[in-house]
Amino acid sequence: MTTTVSTTCPYCGVGCGVNVTLPAQPNGVVPPVSGDSAHPANFGRLCVKGSSLAQTLNSDDRLLVPHVAGHATTWDNAIDTVANKISQVVKEHGADAFAFYLSGQILTEDYYVANKLAKGFIGTANVDTNSRLCMASAVVGYKRAFGSDTVPCNYNDLEQCDLLIMVGSNAAWTHPILFQRIVAAKKQRPEMKVVVIDPRATATCDIADLHLAIRPGSDAAIFSFLLQESARLGLVDRDFIAQHTSHFQATLQQAIESTPDLSTTAEFCGLEEAQLATLCEWWASQDKTVTFYSQGVNQSSSGVDKCNAIINCHLATARLGKEGAGPFSITGQPNAMGGREVGGLANQLAAHMDFATPGALDLVQRFWQAPNMATQNGLKAVDLFQAVEEGKVKVLWIMSTNPMVSLPDTAQVKRALEKCELVIVSDCKAHTDTTVMADVLLPATGWSEKNGTVTNSERRISRQRGLLPPPGEAKHDWWAICEVAKALGFEAAFDYQGVHEIFAEHAALSAFENEGKRDFDIGHYRHISQREYDAFTPTQWPVPEGRPEGTERMFSDGHFFTGDGRAQFIPIKPSLPVQQTTEKWPFVLNTGRVRDQWHTMTRTGDAASLAKHTGQPYVALHPTDAQRLGINEGTLTRISSAYGEVRVKATLSNASPPGQVFVPIHWTQQFANAAVVSNLIPQTVDHLSGQPESKHAVVQLEAIQDLRYGLVVSRRPQCFPEALYWCAIPSDNGFRYEVIWPKGVAIESLKATFTLLETGQIQWLEYNNEATGQRRLACVCDEKLDTVMYFSNRPEAVSADWLLSNLVASEPLSEPDRVALLVGSPANVEDKGNIVCSCYQIGSKQIEKAIASGAESVEALGARLKCGTNCGSCIPELKHFIPKEMELSA
Repeated sequence: MTTTVSTTCPYCGVGCGVNVTLPAQPNGVVPPVSGDSAHPANFGRLCVKGSSLAQTLNSDDRLLVPHVAGHATTWDNAIDTVANKISQVVKEHGADAFAFYLSGQILTEDYYVANKLAKGFIGTANVDTNSRLCMASAVVGYKRAFGSDTVPCNYNDLEQCDLLIMVGSNAAWTHPILFQRIVAAKKQRPEMKVVVIDPRATATCDIADLHLAIRPGSDAAIFSFLLQESARLGLVDRDFIAQHTSHFQATLQQAIESTPDLSTTAEFCGLEEAQLATLCEWWASQDKTVTFYSQGVNQSSSGVDKCNAIINCHLATARLGKEGAGPFSITGQPNAMGGREVGGLANQLAAHMDFATPGALDLVQRFWQAPNMATQNGLKAVDLFQAVEEGKVKVLWIMSTNPMVSLPDTAQVKRALEKCELVIVSDCKAHTDTTVMADVLLPATGWSEKNGTVTNSERRISRQRGLLPPPGEAKHDWWAICEVAKALGFEAAFDYQGVHEIFAEHAALSAFENEGKRDFDIGHYRHISQREYDAFTPTQWPVPEGRPEGTERMFSDGHFFTGDGRAQFIPIKPSLPVQQTTEKWPFVLNTGRVRDQWHTMTRTGDAASLAKHTGQPYVALHPTDAQRLGINEGTLTRISSAYGEVRVKATLSNASPPGQVFVPIHWTQQFANAAVVSNLIPQTVDHLSGQPESKHAVVQLEAIQDLRYGLVVSRRPQCFPEALYWCAIPSDNGFRYEVIWPKGVAIESLKATFTLLETGQIQWLEYNNEATGQRRLACVCDEKLDTVMYFSNRPEAVSADWLLSNLVASEPLSEPDRVALLVGSPANVEDKGNIVCSCYQIGSKQIEKAIASGAESVEALGARLKCGTNCGSCIPELKHFIPKEMELSA
């Protein structure tokens, strides 16, 4: 008999509910997951990443046992090793010689005990998280304005507003379920205006009434000008300002000085005056306004000021605390907000308190009965890794994150981890760019086994429930932390009998001596039982005692969590990124996500279907720049900065103007040999939040010449030490690689490398075309296909899926199949083209064929091919296939 479990998706900060049907047999196949129609974040819808979760449940690369110094060991030995080293360095060098580096991928309960151990019992505030890389500026912006890290809005506001301003957010790809809710709302109310502020033309622009392609980093000037325009046009709410805010006049005066008029502001932002005037007109005419912002705002050397420039406009016009209005920071990770709740950042304590909160230090110490309370801020992420390299931090425990890929200046991070006396890595994966740097590896539970809570971007706490038993000796992160705490002598404070007890303690601390003084209060749950915890339903905090329904929207009463209860206007002087282009570094680099991958691909890399849309890393550049540099579609291109280089293929795109290029963030050395984009990023940070300016670098581009482009499919994993570029593309059948060698590499030596080691009758099939430089080889062993290698002097398209399917064919190769192997495709198999719809694996050639036969709209394509009818992420791309005249007639 099957069982259906409701849990929460582990990807973005939307926090969608997921239903998983577990097979009756312990080792049975888990069917595709479905959206939870009862969950208020998604109401049953899932994006393609969420829909593909079942494909990620069984990985060949799970870390199954602890390792110390490269050797498998017991948990007891691993815990003793960690605890003894922590004790030693704390005794010899002080508590700050130890640090945690945590992740928005872990659960709130994991975060809670890590923070408690470090700040309350070891005595260091060196507890930071990869949320520093995505949310820190938004946190500081909220705290400066409201006195607390409080997101005032909810997802319904995105549907109820009349003007939606999306800043630095490609939500169509990064938060697709929210984007589809917005699409549906705009379809129902076409008068709703959507403005996208982004240097690139992204898929989100598909629904934009206005796209402001600003100069990179100039966002704050837009809102500085909107503030002074609001005053000039009489839009400011004088009563609200007088009763509920402070410092309006000084902030307005700074806005007037910084952005004195339309012309000056438009020039600073690289816009046409008419575009900026249109935004001002809509701002003036639509009171119900939501500004929705993400990494394009946060990942900046002036990210906090950008956030406050946005908030200033909403405060001045009282556009918050009511339906369809507010400054809405959308989180990138599934539990970035949960980590903030429990003090997961180095400048926080717990329960939304920090070291600067009057009385907070004493309050937390008394509640925890903590013997060694930290008394001041710890090291933020970039500072932390610099301190590791300097030898100040000697033990570093990294949990569920991959800083060798995600932190800026990869070379510095590598130097730091090499120098650190003990690097502990807790992960569910055995092989990541960071696990190879570990002295101690601890096998952690993954999404399908974890049990606890997460909080999404609208303050909604949801349960993540374990679906499968942990494989091997994998343990929950909270358990591993508590066992180390006990070994350090703190057994009484960490003797939890279950994860619900940690949550109950977290809730009790949030309510301890609160009485409405602090925003975060979930005191209703302070006595929660195991049964109640298991039955937990999604609820928005605060949930104080006596209000189990939670809180839909914040600041409706005009009261804020500052000392005097007033919101604070913050004077802002807009500034551009620290690094600007020069003759040596003439291009601005922008970084970001692709549609179907997530972070460093440790989970999505297990789902072959997700690699069909974008299988390789790339640099997108404008055709005019490409022509000048001698770069064509698919050309291997070297991108260099003062910090390092990457080598990826080029794609030509009009999405960014000349002088700007885009490279995605996901590829690691597990998937490609030279594509970690953080190699190019400087360790420039916002001086208030410590968040790196990861969206911006200055670089040079160069086409790499005299190459042999190749495709390799094989039954076994391969390595390519002589290649300038290789990329492993996940596949269900065998292994697929795109490889580029220097032209002089001898193909005969490669044949020897790929020949089977075991005995068997081996035959090489070969095709050569000297005129085109094509050479194709297929290795057949015992009449079955083993390896295929294609070479050419320029990039070419080949049906890799068909080649891969031949690796698992049960019958010996026929003569027509042998010929087809060298041709590249059989005559009787449909070539789908490049996959556009990942949900239904619909390709470009199928779409073009359907349009030619009469499908004249996205809806008609959906009816015929099903593309665009599930998660909707492919709809912007589908529209590009439909000729304009056909679209108008439809």
